[in-house]
Amino acid sequence: MPIPAVEKIWMNGELVPWAEAKVHVLTHALHYGSGVFEGIRCYKTVRGPAVFRLTDHLERLRRSAKIHYMELPYSVDELAAATCALIRANRLDACYVRPIVFRGYGEMGLYPLGAPVDCAIAVWPWGAYLGEEGIEHGIRAKVASIQSLDANSITPAAKACGQYLNSCLAKIEVTKAGYDEAVMLNRHGFVSQGSGENIFAVRGGRLCTPPLSDGVLEGITRDTVMRIAASLDIEVREQSLTRSDLYVADEAFFSGTAAEVVPIREIDDHRIGEPGPVTRQIQRRFRDIIEGRDGEFGHFLEYVS
Repeated sequence: MPIPAVEKIWMNGELVPWAEAKVHVLTHALHYGSGVFEGIRCYKTVRGPAVFRLTDHLERLRRSAKIHYMELPYSVDELAAATCALIRANRLDACYVRPIVFRGYGEMGLYPLGAPVDCAIAVWPWGAYLGEEGIEHGIRAKVASIQSLDANSITPAAKACGQYLNSCLAKIEVTKAGYDEAVMLNRHGFVSQGSGENIFAVRGGRLCTPPLSDGVLEGITRDTVMRIAASLDIEVREQSLTRSDLYVADEAFFSGTAAEVVPIREIDDHRIGEPGPVTRQIQRRFRDIIEGRDGEFGHFLEYVS
């Protein structure tokens, strides 16, 4: 999806012009993927632009950096303030937010601890990742031949740059086959997640999602969906799922910052159908939250101004 240019990017403590936010060709992260990042959304609400669970996302960024032996050059509060300042500087009512922490220029090789740690935040307007049609009527998914990463190879607890090469391969495979998104299995054959989303299945009114131990990123939107379900008295279970559990599900959907809550109408040509009542309930409540109309979860929004 093309990135529309805006005016400013925050880079190592300064607002710089979009076209001047550059790194050296020998940046360590460019060669080895040694960086961590976040995907966050700012929404237009009735009280002005607000970032959804900004502090929670930045805390996960801090944890990801810690796992990869990178000390954040800025505190979570400083990064939150920088994010809001950047959105204001670009005069955006709604946008995608991409903070990234990466090992920069100065060291080469597989022992990276001498490399400097750089930090940047970019924002830009970005619509529905899997399309408005997908949000309304559901998407077609396919189980990819590419497995999700094992926790003892690259830990899924960190949202790290290099490990998303795996997701890129899965996404390319299923897109070339004519599908919208990939479902990835772990090495034991259990469902893990999408190429960039968590996954949920509904059966008999019960909401099920793979546990973190099945190689799942601890998604912020995943957590939000589980909280919404609990508030609606929908039973939620974290349990291992097989691909056949998805085939016979009454409903299924992906969740993620970019994707938001996207129904799955078909998996491996097994029809699930149009979005069902549980999915629709969660979608509506999620929309109320991010647009500032929900009192119970109003604290999830951090207002830019």
